[in-house]
Amino acid sequence: MNVPVLTIVVPCYNEEEVLFETTKQLGSMLSSLIMEQLASSESNILYVDDGSHDKTWTIIEDLTHKYHYIKGLKLSRNFGHQKALLAGLEKAEKKADCVISIDADLQDDISVIRDFMVKYFEGNDIVYGVRKSRDTDSFFKKATAQGFYRFMNKIGVKIIYNHADYRLLSKRALRELLLFREQNLFLRGIVSLIGLKTTEVYYDRKDRFAGVSKYPLKKMLAFAFDGITSFSVIPIRIITIMGFISFFISGLAGIYALVVKFMGHAESGWTSIIISIWFIGGLLLMSVGLIGEYIGKIYEETKHRPRYSIETDLYSKESNRDKSLIKTGSN
Repeated sequence: MNVPVLTIVVPCYNEEEVLFETTKQLGSMLSSLIMEQLASSESNILYVDDGSHDKTWTIIEDLTHKYHYIKGLKLSRNFGHQKALLAGLEKAEKKADCVISIDADLQDDISVIRDFMVKYFEGNDIVYGVRKSRDTDSFFKKATAQGFYRFMNKIGVKIIYNHADYRLLSKRALRELLLFREQNLFLRGIVSLIGLKTTEVYYDRKDRFAGVSKYPLKKMLAFAFDGITSFSVIPIRIITIMGFISFFISGLAGIYALVVKFMGHAESGWTSIIISIWFIGGLLLMSVGLIGEYIGKIYEETKHRPRYSIETDLYSKESNRDKSLIKTGSN
């Protein structure tokens, strides 16, 4: 049995409060996988600093000096979670046989990484980490998240319900993923387009170990809108249908107005006129805005700018540290 090299990719943005504990838990899990021969002793943890403003990168540098299995990648500025994750995946593809992506906040259950590897050995190229429930979420967050997943599936975007970015990709799946070159990244949607053999592992999501969420409502809404407009033209078609419906209703209203006028019962209708103007005006503005969103995405794609820039690469740098350190975890 060939023991695969595993890279755990962890995008980080202002995570100084959790990094030591994250390293301790992930290091312990990696040590366990190595002892069970589910992962090679060359396996590692790759932290990707997405332009943090706190001591995140300083801590990552210190950890790379202390532990040979800790690697670091620093982006030149904040590019966003999806591009930071992609940067880590692209870097890991050079050496790893499989990769697991996970956030640094310890909300995703690290213990199921072993289940990921077992599923990998069973021949699966993609293993999705899926939440069992959303009982720990607020009512608003739960309702909006469920509505988003349902809407995405309704418009033909096949994403895994209650799956975020906690997943395993084989080298084969990773190479297929990196063939997608779009600027507007929605990785959980792109991964589902790859195909190959997939399975799911269910887990209970925990509370953050420390710090605050890096996805406030504004970012969540922007991320959801990016996902919708990056994968489907259905919203534009909905606007088109609304336009036809409005035209039909306006035609009926026009016929009614002419009938009333010819019957000699015409009266001034200030309220109805104002309501109609507001309705049509709002519909037009919404339509133009939505079309503009799609045009903006086309504009971004045609420029072919780099999706991220790397300031410091500590992944390719080989370490002299004693590899037995991986058995101790991080303290």
